[in-house]
Amino acid sequence: MGKTGNTLVAILAGAAVGAVAGVLLAPDQGEKTRKRIGKGFKSGADDLGSKFDDLKNQVKGLLASKKVDIESTINGLVDKAENKSEDVIAALEKKLDELKRGAHKAADAAKAQVK
Repeated sequence: MGKTGNTLVAILAGAAVGAVAGVLLAPDQGEKTRKRIGKGFKSGADDLGSKFDDLKNQVKGLLASKKVDIESTINGLVDKAENKSEDVIAALEKKLDELKRGAHKAADAAKAQVK
């Protein structure tokens, strides 16, 4: 971290310490100050909870949309694989027929030479 980063951290730390000191040293009675601090924490916790719920809902929505995308992609791949498997089977059957014809020709040629 450079000088600028260190300076920024020092300024932020000083501001935080000053804010805490200001609240604690305020002319209000201790009970009022504690109540004010408690309300601030409760308000912050409520805000944080609300933001967390919003984030959770956004993530759920994003995952739901991605799930649909993934399912459609998988279905497309399965369809392509089924088509390819049919093509492969057809090509193998064709090759098998060619090999059978070649074997018959070789067997006929061998019989002709024996006679």
